[in-house]
Amino acid sequence: MNNYIKITSATLIATLAVSAQTRADEKVFVDVPDLVEQQKISGIDHKYTGPFEYFVGGGVASFDCNGDRMPDVFLAGGESAAKLYVNTSTTGGDLSFKEKSIFEDNAEFKKVTGAYAINLNNDEHPDLVVMRVGKNYLLKGGKDCTFTKANEEFSFDGGKAWTTGFAAKWEKDANFPTLAFANYIDRRAPNSPWGTCEDNRIVRSGNKVAKFSDDYPLSPSYCSLSALFTDWNNTGNFDLRVTNDRQYHRGGQEQLWSVEAGKKPRAYSAKDGWRKLVIWGMGISEADLNGDGRPEYALSSMGDTMLQSIDEEADDDQPIYRDIAFDKGSTAHRPYHGGDLKPSTGWHTEFADFNNDGRSDLFIAKGNVAKMSDFAAFDPDNLLLGTLSGKFIEKGAEAGIAIARRGRGAVVEDFNADGQLDLLVVNREDQISLFKNQGVKTNWGHKPLGNFVSIELNNGDINKNAVGAKISVKTGNLVQTKTVQIGGGHASGHLGFVHFGLGVAERAQIRIKWPGGSWSQPYKVFANNFVVVKKDDPIAKYWYPK
Repeated sequence: MNNYIKITSATLIATLAVSAQTRADEKVFVDVPDLVEQQKISGIDHKYTGPFEYFVGGGVASFDCNGDRMPDVFLAGGESAAKLYVNTSTTGGDLSFKEKSIFEDNAEFKKVTGAYAINLNNDEHPDLVVMRVGKNYLLKGGKDCTFTKANEEFSFDGGKAWTTGFAAKWEKDANFPTLAFANYIDRRAPNSPWGTCEDNRIVRSGNKVAKFSDDYPLSPSYCSLSALFTDWNNTGNFDLRVTNDRQYHRGGQEQLWSVEAGKKPRAYSAKDGWRKLVIWGMGISEADLNGDGRPEYALSSMGDTMLQSIDEEADDDQPIYRDIAFDKGSTAHRPYHGGDLKPSTGWHTEFADFNNDGRSDLFIAKGNVAKMSDFAAFDPDNLLLGTLSGKFIEKGAEAGIAIARRGRGAVVEDFNADGQLDLLVVNREDQISLFKNQGVKTNWGHKPLGNFVSIELNNGDINKNAVGAKISVKTGNLVQTKTVQIGGGHASGHLGFVHFGLGVAERAQIRIKWPGGSWSQPYKVFANNFVVVKKDDPIAKYWYPK
């Protein structure tokens, strides 16, 4: 990230074409959500702060920790203390939270870079995997959003690494999850930080009790910032995709690891069809944009955002990818607002349907690393709305998110249970951004966006949240599919309801491919509802927010 960095030729080509693309985009009609900043009235007072180690990270975990089905948030603080906020929003009302101590003794919890919610031991309460500069922690969840440090109870060695990414999956016949930790620079190595990348780790548990002591290094590792277990070829097995920061590794690349039950992880290589890609990898997210059952991946970086799609001519066992970002209008390579022509710096990426039209949109958190003069100083977050043609159109300024912050991690979440997705962004050395989605702005106020359905899964006694399940929602001839995942983004993720926009459809048909491969029966539901589906239950139940 020094002055010798030059813009790639691809970025230059994209820059020359951007004005023509913008003129074409102006003719495309999409409903633009009005996202109104509510941090000051929300009750959340929090910044992600610190020196070099906290230039990266800055995550948030969104999950229900008290059983009311409203998403609460755990916020990384870096050098400042991490904080837990319980959601007190009313249905459709302003976004409201109340701070709660993470631990009963009110102890501060510092050096936290990010967190993900997960049920580690199949009890009734979600737990937290907390990433830190130094020792990582497993926090065991209890009643009413109480947490205890549980490394010893879970036989987990938190290590001493600088951890920035996490992902989890349930392997075949496993009672407990397999955990993946993405580590950054080895600060203790000679010549650090250059070429001194810490090994990533895979951690497995035995099957009788939750004891996470089987630890496997993923070597070589290349200064990773995000990881995601993904069923890249639609076979039912989830391999580990890792995005890496070229600034500090030497001879490295993006990675895909084969992770199969009972086997040591293995990196895919050129002989498998894996093509070398070297970027400043910051964040990763997936969505099946073309409905072929195989996900596309948004990879944030400095300069171009990559959007990778599997090559149509590749065999099923060949992870051969091509970049389609330019064709889809999603390079997001420089700020779209404010006049700065220098390259952008991307962090968290997340696909979601902000306007409920049945098409995936893409959010990218943006922000200069520190004070890097070669990159944009005013670098607003992106809101790329999906269009009927399959391309994306930038509407961040019109939506209201083009503000002067340095974003890092984020969650797209329906915080007030009105069926319209809100947005929380963790910012470096500044207050979080919290945007309420008010629908479409009109001359007389606001009108609702399209219809929606939000789905919560219950897999039973093991893997309660059905991590790895695929949810298919059919409206007319349109079938949308989303996978329940833990991981990805930038140090951030959410656990709970999975949101689908339905456009004008008033009914939808839901089917679930459960972990293990069995399919549910079809469930026919009415739009604009929250639906709870339990495995083997013939009836899907509605949940009505208070």
